Formats: sequence, C-alpha cells, structure tokens
Amino acid sequence: MTNSTNSEIADRLSSKRARILPVLAIVFLAQQAAYFSGPQDPARTVAQVKIAAWLVLSVVLLAMLGTGGAWFRSKEVRALVNDEATREHRRTALVAGFWAASAAAILFYVVDMFEPMPGREAVHLVLTASVATALVVFGILERRAHRPS
Repeated sequence: MTNSTNSEIADRLSSKRARILPVLAIVFLAQQAAYFSGPQDPARTVAQVKIAAWLVLSVVLLAMLGTGGAWFRSKEVRALVNDEATREHRRTALVAGFWAASAAAILFYVVDMFEPMPGREAVHLVLTASVATALVVFGILERRAHRPS
C-alpha cells in the first residue's frame, strides 16, 4: 500500500468514527433505559444477560476510547487515524468522563442518604455516566474537526 492509500483509508475511518460515536452513545444509553425499566432481580437469566451485554459494551467502548479503535488496520493507518488532534480530543473526552463519574458518584452518595441505593446500581450508573459523557464529547470534537472550514 502506498502512503496516499493509507492516508485515504485513515481519513475515511476517522470520518466514519466521528459519525458513529454519537450513535454508539445513544445505543449505550438506550441499553441502560432497557436495563432499568425491567425488574431488578439479578438471579433472573434475562437480567444476567442484560448485565453481561452492558459490561461487554462498556469494555469495548472504553477500549475504543482508550486506543482510538482501528484495531484491525495496519500500524501505519492506526497512527494516521490517531493523529495529534485526535489524541487531544480523546484526552478531553476522558477528562470529561472522569468529571461525569465524579459528579455521578457525589449525586448517588447524596441520594443514598434519603433512599438506599444498592452498590451494583450505583456502580452501573457511575460507569454509564462516565462512558456516555466521554463518547459524546469525543464524538462532538471529532465531528467538529471534520467539518469543512
């Protein structure tokens, strides 16, 4: 492959990533709405499947946010997809995710003073808030960067 082909592939992947991240955030949050709308009996098989699906999706999204994705591409293409601007967008998104997790933890601590909240639910909500926030921020920054000047 030539460098121009690698550049074209990287540009196409980067643009696709900018479009798909907001969709992934919506899917992720919709999955949480489905999880919390049903009965919360962790012994039920359907609840275990929902928890496993949430956990797998959370890990994949965190891995994508942490590495930039493009796992099945060449090292050269991954380097082009994860340029300096993208790394800065990722850093900003991860910082926003940290603050969202911190705010959610404080909020649930206060809520727990008035209405007991199981630890599993609190962890679930804190992780969901942090991942969703990081996805949305990264997606917004990447889409803004791909906008024509």
